[in-house]
Amino acid sequence: MDPSTVFRPRGEYVAREIGGEMILVPVRSGVAELDSIFTLNEVGAVIWEGVVRGNTLEEIVAAVVTGFEVDEEPAFRDAVEFLESLRENGVVEIAGD
Repeated sequence: MDPSTVFRPRGEYVAREIGGEMILVPVRSGVAELDSIFTLNEVGAVIWEGVVRGNTLEEIVAAVVTGFEVDEEPAFRDAVEFLESLRENGVVEIAGD
């Protein structure tokens, strides 16, 4: 995947941190859909915040590398895998698609 790829949320989500994990709940027509809740660990939360800000994949990976002191290659691979999972579940989409 191209490092300049930008993901964006697909729909509206309420995000709250609870016990060190971020909970994402989709909101449709003013009602939360509780059967579609997503729980994100600390790394997932950093990735999600990058998506919300409109950061590129490269910028998201840089935040993960800096925040968690991991190497860039595995961080890139894991971020792509996570974002693709969110994409398959209809949580994010590639901006411009």
